[in-house]
Amino acid sequence: MPQKRVVLKNCGIIDPRQIATYLQQDGFKAWQKVSTEMTPEQVIEEVKTSGLRGRGGAGFPCWLKWDLARKSPGIEKYVICNADEGEMGTFKDKYILGNDPFSLIEGIAIAAYAVGARQSFIYLRAEYHYLLDLLQQAIKQVEAKGFLKHVKIDIRLGAGAYVCGEESALMDSIEGKRGEARYRPPFPTTEGLWQKPTTINNVETLMNIPQIILNGASWFNQIGTERSKGTKVFSVSGDVAKPGVYELVLGTPLRELVVDLAAGEKIKAVQVGGSAGRIVPYDKIDTPLSFETVLGSGAVIVLNESRDIVNAVYKSLEFLAEESCGKCAPCREGTKAIVGIMEKFSKGEGSERDIKLLEQLSSALPLSSLCGLGQAAPFPVMDSLQYFKDSYQSRIKEKKVGVVK
Repeated sequence: MPQKRVVLKNCGIIDPRQIATYLQQDGFKAWQKVSTEMTPEQVIEEVKTSGLRGRGGAGFPCWLKWDLARKSPGIEKYVICNADEGEMGTFKDKYILGNDPFSLIEGIAIAAYAVGARQSFIYLRAEYHYLLDLLQQAIKQVEAKGFLKHVKIDIRLGAGAYVCGEESALMDSIEGKRGEARYRPPFPTTEGLWQKPTTINNVETLMNIPQIILNGASWFNQIGTERSKGTKVFSVSGDVAKPGVYELVLGTPLRELVVDLAAGEKIKAVQVGGSAGRIVPYDKIDTPLSFETVLGSGAVIVLNESRDIVNAVYKSLEFLAEESCGKCAPCREGTKAIVGIMEKFSKGEGSERDIKLLEQLSSALPLSSLCGLGQAAPFPVMDSLQYFKDSYQSRIKEKKVGVVK
């Protein structure tokens, strides 16, 4: 199946520094339709009918966030675009922002109208600071055309912390605090940024909005699977001949992405979703990419037969433990404990008892951690134990010392 470009429709087609080139590609026609023909409630209903779910990993219905925020009392409300993209192996938002900032701004404008927000923020990953001028110039050009009279869009640089990709830690960071996950409830849609109703959507989610409004919810709803509508943009890296950014219809088999498009060979496993993503062994390479199966943030890391799964998981958990904000004990202590056990296996010092401990810790963290970091951190451990348990057991028998790659 070839790529289907919805989010990436204008990438490589327009000049990201010239709004005129975007207007030639039907740019801001969706906003003009919304502002002249639709009420905020009708916009939310259109997004609901489309079936669009958040593309940040959790897959929460986009319309529901907007609806809850709109119905929350108070005049002061916010829309935040999460452009932090700190997940290991993810670089799709960087590509989108650098090639089509105008679609994102149009999506934010529509979201702000629907929610009733007069202020919006783009929370830009600190490492993407070189995109700051491009985005600021794009916002100025859109303002000059009169498309942002109802909302002000400002940019805040991220704190350089992985956990600030989590929406409540992101809000703390914007407020000038140390980024830490918040206890819930209250939820952002009722008490978010500065305790005001707030909706937070990632870059890819908002990029879909102009196309949904312009082409209609039924058009979008017909793309994908029953529960996963539309397309998904993937960042493919690792042991492939053609790493890069690809956009596919949701439900497309993983094989078409990593073998047919990215030209991976002699694949042992694929980690889908980044450092805390699921590990798919080669014999399950035809697994559909969808919310019902595996998806996550869109990071796809291919591991060929030369890679050691135990060491790959060890390095992922080392990263996650380092990036834990430390607010909740299960994540703070649990990820460190897992790293300690994984290090033993890497050194050829693991035991059957250690496998049991890994299984117990991996069961406990998702149930007890405060945010998605701790909840998802054990996934690669769980999957490696399910599909590659022999790699652990061979180390026990042979006292095999791993070489981290």
